[in-house]
Amino acid sequence: MLRPLLTTLALAATLALPRTTSAAPVPGSIVYDVKAHGATGDGHTLDTAAINRAIATASAAGGGTVYFSPGTYLSASIQLQNNITLYLEAGATIEAAHQTVAKFDDPEPNEWDSKFHYQDFGHSHWKNSLIWGIGLHHVSILGPGLLHGKGLDSGFNRFADETKGEKRYYANPPGCGNKAIALRECHDVILRDFSILHGGWFGILATGVDNLTIDNLKIDTNRDGMDVDACQNVRITRCSVNSPWDDGICLKATYGLGQVRHCDNITISDCYLAGNFDEGTLIDATFQRSQPAYHSGRTGRIKLGTESNGDFKNIAITNCVFDDCRGIAIESVDGSHIEDVVISNITMRHLANSPVFIRLGRRMRGPAETPVGTIRRISIDNLVSSDADGALGCIVSGIPDHPVEDLRFSNIRLVQKGGGTAEHADRVPPEEEKSYPEPGMFGRMPSYAFFFRHVRGVEMNHVKADFISPEARPALVLADVEDAYFDHLNLKRGTANAPLIDLRDVTDFSLTASRPLPDTLRPQPVTREKF
Repeated sequence: MLRPLLTTLALAATLALPRTTSAAPVPGSIVYDVKAHGATGDGHTLDTAAINRAIATASAAGGGTVYFSPGTYLSASIQLQNNITLYLEAGATIEAAHQTVAKFDDPEPNEWDSKFHYQDFGHSHWKNSLIWGIGLHHVSILGPGLLHGKGLDSGFNRFADETKGEKRYYANPPGCGNKAIALRECHDVILRDFSILHGGWFGILATGVDNLTIDNLKIDTNRDGMDVDACQNVRITRCSVNSPWDDGICLKATYGLGQVRHCDNITISDCYLAGNFDEGTLIDATFQRSQPAYHSGRTGRIKLGTESNGDFKNIAITNCVFDDCRGIAIESVDGSHIEDVVISNITMRHLANSPVFIRLGRRMRGPAETPVGTIRRISIDNLVSSDADGALGCIVSGIPDHPVEDLRFSNIRLVQKGGGTAEHADRVPPEEEKSYPEPGMFGRMPSYAFFFRHVRGVEMNHVKADFISPEARPALVLADVEDAYFDHLNLKRGTANAPLIDLRDVTDFSLTASRPLPDTLRPQPVTREKF
């Protein structure tokens, strides 16, 4: 039954030329070839009008597949419509034109950026993109082709000049595009199988997009790979992202839609995050680093935040590989409630900073009188990290009177670079309550494996930690911690007199079945104790 149906559809498509083609990359879909609508695909002629004409024709007929055969389609802003699939054949490239060649759509007004500065310019506008859609449903971009943001402005030079990330409100030049794909307030969206090279400010920005599937993409760019902002029911699977200068996969909950909207029910699985390959060499599989050494930001991580006006709840991250980048960051600094997060089956090598960074802060970039948020019920299981930056270790830090709550670490294997001294071991890191959250914000940490501060309720079991270079710091430092239960720890001791655990204002501490330490129980408050 299927073959006669496809034959009938193909015949109907042929009879309907020039608006359609007989190709049927999406079975059961009527196909609209952009070349039949005037596109050349020669890489020199501007094809924007022809592409948008094909989309409009398909939409007027109720929807269909807009087909890109092999070739390079030079374009400015492409506007998606309902019930449309863009299909990029192998060998097909949509290339973003430079603003001197074609003007991209103007960014729409957004007072929450221009007046209040609740988030930066990039998170606040969608139309100034290579491909964009607002208020749409049942939209897909499929196929093994390429989106090349060659002419997009990433704001990289201005970004590199910022040290704390607090003043990135600048706009891109007029007529310039700054994202490969931007979607706002859409639902039922599928992005699958294509690649993005040099994606601009964001390879993908999805804001308020529900029922979103992102699958089997390769993204090779110098800013964020993908930002999933205030979205619900999202599946990110089998993606490879090289983003040396910014985040790889980033969940956010900005105020960009003029209201608090949450980021809920998200899974990220079977993904590869890299942060030190030359741009383009992930996609061509050469995996090059420039000589002399490629001095990138080595970012490329998975992060929740930094923009955190809305909540993050019911999130699972599993089966992911991190290579020469940063680790996992969970950040609530603008009032967000982060709850019920499970992280499992993670492997990391050559990390630029903390394997795990959990920060509850008080930046409060959002509506006035918003209270400090919460972070609770976080579980991290089966994580292996080797050769991570020796200065930091894993960091979990709330702020005074606002602890991070209910954490569980199990089956963790850490091999840190080491290099800490006795002077480092006695440091009391600054609180930095209102600062932009990054692991390096506290300076070199007083522990080489885990630092817990302002935490209530933490369990650790089956954790092994050691180091490569000589180390004089303890493996663990706990400061202002209540209810800590540790068992089956295997910690490597540093220099002869270095302690393994340093308690600073800790209540209800328990350690069992751990070596080389005896079982230890401290139910009463401990001001300072090392062992």
